[in-house]
Amino acid sequence: MHQTRTTSDWLDIKARIRQWGRELGFTELVFAPSELDGADQGLAAWLEAGYQGEMDYMARHARLRANPVGLLAGCRSVICVRLDYLPEAADPRENLADPARATISRYALGRDYHKLLRQRLQALAVRMTAELGAFAHRACTDSAPVMEVELARRGGLGWRGKHTLLLSRRGSWFFLGELLTDLPIPADLPEPDLEHGHCGTCRACLNICPTRAILSPYVLDARLCISYLTIEHAGPIPEALRPLLGNRIYGCDDCQLVCPWNRHAPLTREADFAPRHGLDRATLVELFGWTERQFLDRLAGSAIRRIGHERWLRNIAVALGNATASSEVIAALDSRRDHPSALVREHVAWALQRLQSAHD
Repeated sequence: MHQTRTTSDWLDIKARIRQWGRELGFTELVFAPSELDGADQGLAAWLEAGYQGEMDYMARHARLRANPVGLLAGCRSVICVRLDYLPEAADPRENLADPARATISRYALGRDYHKLLRQRLQALAVRMTAELGAFAHRACTDSAPVMEVELARRGGLGWRGKHTLLLSRRGSWFFLGELLTDLPIPADLPEPDLEHGHCGTCRACLNICPTRAILSPYVLDARLCISYLTIEHAGPIPEALRPLLGNRIYGCDDCQLVCPWNRHAPLTREADFAPRHGLDRATLVELFGWTERQFLDRLAGSAIRRIGHERWLRNIAVALGNATASSEVIAALDSRRDHPSALVREHVAWALQRLQSAHD
């Protein structure tokens, strides 16, 4: 049945799918091609340089990433969706300026987006099946090796910024999701001027990066990235980088905060992405005092929970070491001096020594 539809039929179907997507709450929906010719070359060079750090899965599934057909047999089109997540919250710039406060990446202040986005992609597939007939599909929300930025770029959802994130005229504070299908849906056109995007000569994201992880436009060394260090990296944070983390305890938004395009970014309409437990204005001492049970209970349904209490304490210990020495900060660190985890103890010892050196 799908094969007998004309080009005119598919144009009408595309308009209807976009409408169904809007009804489900997606901010935008585009159609990307299922073939990513040439995309594997850039990925191979990035992996060859070792920029993925401990993210072994990047290399393990490298060949699949540029080949959606490997994830869904007969894949012929990819529906790419955008879901805005910018919450109404305390200004992160104020947090960054106050060493006593904790700074957490905006996407992680509320509930984890994976379940919500996957449910809506599945709901879209159900609606499409009801209206168009059965078809093969697979929903992806960071759950499969998909080059989502490249797919979204080729489908016209935006362009790749110099920080490597997807950018659009409405900024970059959004999640991406994909629905792989075996439907022969004609792809949308990508943004014009793909070579340079719409970043022009701007270098704001490169200049603001605390650890200089953006080596050059479109090239990120994850091993230096604060998001990688505080989330993906399991072991000790390299000592040379610890002072550069400041009070960032989960992720880093600096490159997005400084991006001119984010002046136009809309607030999310999703209540699930609103800050929970005051995470947008919490102090380091307060969060460092959470027991493992409090951590697990209060962050149930949060993306932060997956790093575990040990890494949570590791990250905050570094931030406390970068804070202003006070009796409260010293007491907080002292309370974890004999923690069962060697990882936590080592970072606490570093923080105490750093504060003592600053005092001397």
